[in-house]
Amino acid sequence: MTYSLRPDLADAVKASLADWQSKAKMNKLWTRDATLWTGDDEGKWLDWLTIVDDQLANIGSLTKFAAEIKAENFEHILLLGMGGSSLCVEVMELTFGKQSGYPALHVLDSTDPAQIREVESKIDLAKTLFIVSSKSGSTLEPNIYMQYFFDRLKQLKGDKTGRQFVAVTDPGSKMDKVAQERGFRNIFHGVPGIGGRYSALSNFGMVPSAAAGIDVKKLLDRAEEMVRACADTVPAEENPGLVLGTILGVLANHGRDKVTLIASPAIADLGAWMEQLLAESTGKIGKGLIPVDREPLGAPAVYGSDRVFAYLRFTSSPDAAQEAAIMALESAGQPVVRIEVGDVYDVGKEFFRWEIATAVAGAIIGINAFNQPDVEASKIATRELTTAYEKTGSLPPEVPILTDGDIQLFSDDRNAAALAQAAGSNRTLAGYIKAHLDRVHDGDYFAALAYIQMNASHEKTLTDLRQAVRDRKHVATCVGFGPRFLHSTGQAYKGGPNSGVFLQVTADVAEDLPVPEQKYTFGTVKAAQARGDFQVLADRGRRALRVHLPANIDAGLTKLEEAVRQALR
Repeated sequence: MTYSLRPDLADAVKASLADWQSKAKMNKLWTRDATLWTGDDEGKWLDWLTIVDDQLANIGSLTKFAAEIKAENFEHILLLGMGGSSLCVEVMELTFGKQSGYPALHVLDSTDPAQIREVESKIDLAKTLFIVSSKSGSTLEPNIYMQYFFDRLKQLKGDKTGRQFVAVTDPGSKMDKVAQERGFRNIFHGVPGIGGRYSALSNFGMVPSAAAGIDVKKLLDRAEEMVRACADTVPAEENPGLVLGTILGVLANHGRDKVTLIASPAIADLGAWMEQLLAESTGKIGKGLIPVDREPLGAPAVYGSDRVFAYLRFTSSPDAAQEAAIMALESAGQPVVRIEVGDVYDVGKEFFRWEIATAVAGAIIGINAFNQPDVEASKIATRELTTAYEKTGSLPPEVPILTDGDIQLFSDDRNAAALAQAAGSNRTLAGYIKAHLDRVHDGDYFAALAYIQMNASHEKTLTDLRQAVRDRKHVATCVGFGPRFLHSTGQAYKGGPNSGVFLQVTADVAEDLPVPEQKYTFGTVKAAQARGDFQVLADRGRRALRVHLPANIDAGLTKLEEAVRQALR
């Protein structure tokens, strides 16, 4: 790892490292001293520090499981999870690909009916191993995924259905009990002292990876190299996790709190995992890091003075365009951290490096890096809406602030009044979008939060939209697909600095899916999650507007993009 900082920032980082060295702060981290953060319950959430050693000591259970699954001749593995239980597995799926002789790995982390159907179309139910992953065992999404696929498979396998299900959950959880009752073939336990986003190297990340034929011992061995490199006995300026965390924390305190993630194509999905780790860990009490992932690289002129760039370069196949763009940013004086990733198994190193760095950054920023209070707020708001649906058969009515053709706009009273005044007589979609984007100022960030199917077409349109905003406003931009971002960046959006301007995108459901054993459908759950999310954004005083599209989402997104471009002229 190398880094390029202008002199004043380099001096500040050096001074912080000297402080960590002289006050033996890494020793406090490794001895789980909560006073390094806020003196709250942080010490209870640091079992990830020793999980690599624990996993290697018990590697036989993972390799035995992998051999059993291979022998069963499953063709697919479907991981049913959310947030910390799914993002690491997604990295493994997209980075390693299918391993010869082993089942193909897939991940479901969406309540969107179209997305669930798409995932189901890729697998043969009778030849699929389902891994239900939920730390608490009570998280809504993994439970209803499990209900859906258990019901679907039961129609084929009857009493033998449980043999195709595996649970990864904390001991004694609701999921632990359900798995026992339904006769799951395996139950792997998590470690209660590891929060979801720090769980990559625990069973939550390693069980699905092992089943898919990835050499988890090799991955853990690489992670162990980073564990040793980040030990408290290593001098501060030579400690890779401490140096990275110090850069992130110190620069955030100097106003550079937008961590822009760039990774070579071969390891591009690391950014999705890093987003959750950084945002959910640090974004609270009005402080924190805002990760920016998958934003197209631009010329130095389109960036403000609130960024730090982290470039993960895959040594054997770097991208020429990325290389040129990073060099231009360094030449322009933007802070850049370069990390060389030797091969795919080195992602094990990065999991641990970034966990240490996030804990360090949290200490420097002055927050509890292990709780997520605003994620819980969204869950509560969603639960209230689904409970109301179960009682009445419908979600509470809502009135749009504007209808323009087949697109509707919604907001809370405070935002609606501000937007109506700013739009004036231009009561059109473009007029309201312009009023909303005019609230974006230097140092802010813009985030499109889309409760629609996550696919290449939708992502391209939203990427074009965000790039238009970035290039015109010179601010950081984010795109999140709901509900997965609720368990990731959603924490920072609600609890972090009030510098976000949010455009939530929802849509009619063309064809819904029932949730077995429940009165509500997947479409109802998604709608409740979006409305609960927006409610908490509004309660936190965020600048937010919701755009509701018709069931023809592609056409609706095209109209939205046109309105954004018109608003930016």
